Amino acid sequence: MEPVVVHRPEMQAFVTTAAATTAVCAYRRQGDTLVLHHTEVPPALQGQGIAAVLVKAALDWARAERLQVRPVCSYVAAYMRRHPETLDLLKPPG
Repeated sequence: MEPVVVHRPEMQAFVTTAAATTAVCAYRRQGDTLVLHHTEVPPALQGQGIAAVLVKAALDWARAERLQVRPVCSYVAAYMRRHPETLDLLKPPG
């Protein structure tokens, strides 16, 4: 069963909770840019695809809000490379 992701704007994060632990994809919004700067999945939850679900939720929200994405987090950057359908969200350098 896929985890339920909740957007917590007051925390600037997308979160999911399982087994009494919380996984997070954190962001900063800078104008029309969503800077995805940190993804963290506790060891007890790793290897279950939770980071991917969190990042997908963040990117889906960015698309719905018509935001460009700057993936500072290495996991987000790798996710976007593996999912070319998300590359149109990338903020051009400069």
